[in-house]
Amino acid sequence: MLLATAVTLVLLHGTAMIGPTTPVCRVNVPCEKPAAKVTLTFSRLGRVVRTVTDAKGGYRVSLPAGTWNVRASAGMSMKPAKIYLPQVVTATRNFSIDTGIR
Repeated sequence: MLLATAVTLVLLHGTAMIGPTTPVCRVNVPCEKPAAKVTLTFSRLGRVVRTVTDAKGGYRVSLPAGTWNVRASAGMSMKPAKIYLPQVVTATRNFSIDTGIR
C-alpha cells in the first residue's frame, strides 16, 4: 500500500529590480528600475520552474516548499540567489539583479 504525501505549494510573489542603470549613480536619482520581462528560473532537486516578470518587475509563481536556487535571464548576478520557502500559503521574496555597469 502506497501512502500519498501532500506537497505544499507556496504562492511566491514579489518584485525584481535591476541596476545600476548608469555608470554613475546620483544622489536622489533612482539608479535601478523594475526588471521588466525578465525570466526568473527556480531550480531544486532537478526540477526547474520559470516565470516572467511583468512591466513593473512583479512576478508570481507556485513552488513546493523547500530551498530553491534562483537566477535571472538578465544581468550578471542577483540577490538572493537561493531562497527558502517554508510550508505556508503565500510568501514574498524581492530580488535585486546586478547589471554589472560600473
